[in-house]
Amino acid sequence: MAKKLSHYDASGRARMVDVSNKAASRREAEASAFVEMPFSVLEALPRNPKGDPLEVARVAGIMAAKRTQELIPMCHPLPLSHVDVAMRLCENGVAITTKVITTAETGVEMEALVAAGISALTLYDMVKGLDKGIVIREIALERKTGGKSGDYRRKK
Repeated sequence: MAKKLSHYDASGRARMVDVSNKAASRREAEASAFVEMPFSVLEALPRNPKGDPLEVARVAGIMAAKRTQELIPMCHPLPLSHVDVAMRLCENGVAITTKVITTAETGVEMEALVAAGISALTLYDMVKGLDKGIVIREIALERKTGGKSGDYRRKK
């Protein structure tokens, strides 16, 4: 049987999926993003007059995950049990990873992706004065567990 898009009704109108008949269960999702920047910008991170760009971006990602339902029209408001955003300096940029956990009727993939995306955008905002050519790449769902569709792990 072919898969179908769940956010449309029989007449093609956008709709929020009804999850009222689903059982609450533990669900996790991890996402990533990469902010590519020159080494000169990486070197300047500790001296940013706006504050620590990595910490500001990390907090922004946590806040964004908690507000995903306000940003993505068909997302359900979810009680998030845990949100983690981590930053890792690389030779050509910053790798961002996020992890979100809930016990709810639907998954947290969008919350993890929004956390990664907003963290990356915040990092760009914090350092754009040094180089406007910074590029945000590869916002991706890395893995998810729980729910009717089962587990998923991104193939590298």
